[in-house]
Amino acid sequence: MRRRLLKSALMAAAACAVVAAPPAQQANAQQANAPPAGDSNLPPGILLNRPKFEIGPPRDVTWQQGPATPPKGRRQPNIIVILADDMGYNDITFNGGGVAGGAVPTPNIDSIGREGVSFAQGYAGHGTCAPSRAALLTGRYPTRFGFEFTPTPLAFARSTRAFHYGLYNPVYFPEREAELIPYTEMGVATDQVMLPEVLKAAGYHTLQFGKWHLGETPKFQPQNRGFDETLGFTGGGSMFLPRDDPRVVNSFQGFDPIDLNLWASLQFYVRKDGGPAFQPKRHMTDYLTDEALAAIDANKNRPFFMYLAYNAPHTPLQATKEDYDALPQIADHRMRVYAAMIRQLDRNIGRVLEKLQEEGLEKDTLVVFTSDNGGAYYLGLPEINRPFRGWKQTFFEGGIREPFFIRWPGVVQAGSTYRAPVSHFDIFATAVAAARGAMPKDRPMDGVDLLPYVQGKKTGRPHEALFWRTGGYKVVRAGDWKLQVTQIPAKDWLYDLSADPTERNNLAASRPEKLAELKALLAKHDAEQVKPLWPELGMGAVMLDHSLIDPQRPNDEYVYWGN
Repeated sequence: MRRRLLKSALMAAAACAVVAAPPAQQANAQQANAPPAGDSNLPPGILLNRPKFEIGPPRDVTWQQGPATPPKGRRQPNIIVILADDMGYNDITFNGGGVAGGAVPTPNIDSIGREGVSFAQGYAGHGTCAPSRAALLTGRYPTRFGFEFTPTPLAFARSTRAFHYGLYNPVYFPEREAELIPYTEMGVATDQVMLPEVLKAAGYHTLQFGKWHLGETPKFQPQNRGFDETLGFTGGGSMFLPRDDPRVVNSFQGFDPIDLNLWASLQFYVRKDGGPAFQPKRHMTDYLTDEALAAIDANKNRPFFMYLAYNAPHTPLQATKEDYDALPQIADHRMRVYAAMIRQLDRNIGRVLEKLQEEGLEKDTLVVFTSDNGGAYYLGLPEINRPFRGWKQTFFEGGIREPFFIRWPGVVQAGSTYRAPVSHFDIFATAVAAARGAMPKDRPMDGVDLLPYVQGKKTGRPHEALFWRTGGYKVVRAGDWKLQVTQIPAKDWLYDLSADPTERNNLAASRPEKLAELKALLAKHDAEQVKPLWPELGMGAVMLDHSLIDPQRPNDEYVYWGN
């Protein structure tokens, strides 16, 4: 069974972790706090070179200072976009749920929705990290500019072929290797206009924190994509602390290839403005917040845009000892570490909100909170996306329906709910309109300004239809109808979300006219997209109704996710 579990997730690992493949023999799920085995246990043929770079000691960071006094007259609002990483819909208590059965309240995250607007049907632009972030920062479908898959080295893609066993084997397409571009060229194309570029032109000082994941070579890095100052990491992730740090409590998932890869490969570091790597002074979530507060202080007298992209609660699971010790009522170690990370993330978002209040900026700041995609099935935590079906690496609601809040006191009515479907790419147009900036005119833009809809100044839906695509897996939501067309299995999945929001009753056979209508919409949209910049080399199975820790069964429903 352990081999089947490793195999089924390995192909999907490429979707967010560009690292080495896992050991074949690992401790079982009950041994979650034992460190992973060393590289010597990796199966033959899949040990990858993982170049390590030099990391300097912790150091102080200096932020460019804005004016000494506030501007006179009406000022443009500050704009802060707070992005969580792989947060499940049920990880916060806003909707009455919460991680570990509600054991960890999230009052600070919840307050953004309660003091502003909650988008009841807020969608990610994609089902995995990198393309989702590309949609948010460009205001466009990532398939319009070829950023359809997460950047992945050829060696890692090839490594997945070592795992051909179990009920649902990975699929690899060696003939597509000839179309592959160099890994160093895998990034959001430089002709794409990003949100910080537009806001900078409108007079904003632009700041990026945390996870980037949109290209690692300098031309793709945030300091060259419109951000005046950056502090973070350009690849898929960083450790939260060194694993032997006395301040940290770790959870190692021996059943999860992605987790094993991360522990073997990630380093603990940040870079300021693309400079030399150095160690943060404390746990990454706390550290990014410390520096975000310092940046707010430096920029309080001029309009600023802050993109605060935490890497929590993505694996590797690492909590502070303080947060872990505060949750003795949670018996399961893995759940307790995850819950502690949610607790810590909420506390730090509260620190950002408190800083705005202290500086008198609360009414002059538009705050957005959301997550890049849903919770991951490879965590082995079954409740994180409830009540929805599916996970990250699927386009079922559990993979793309996200907590999505906007707060702007005096402009957005507190405690309001907007129920029509919206997307992450709407953040671009909403921010530009709030900043009184100019949208790009030389290309189709998919996002729309949500504020007139929220304020009741516009009626109808912002979007007649929303679309998602990763290779042969294509999805449209039009009105309350949603169609998913999968390549493996070759299947149509048709749902009436008004009656079936958790996607349990497939109507493809009983509603052929609706199926044909939505397939026509998909075909039209598909014709407007471009060929991916690099090909999908392989696909792996994701079970829809249980997590990776549970054995695969012959009657499981599943989709294959490609990268």
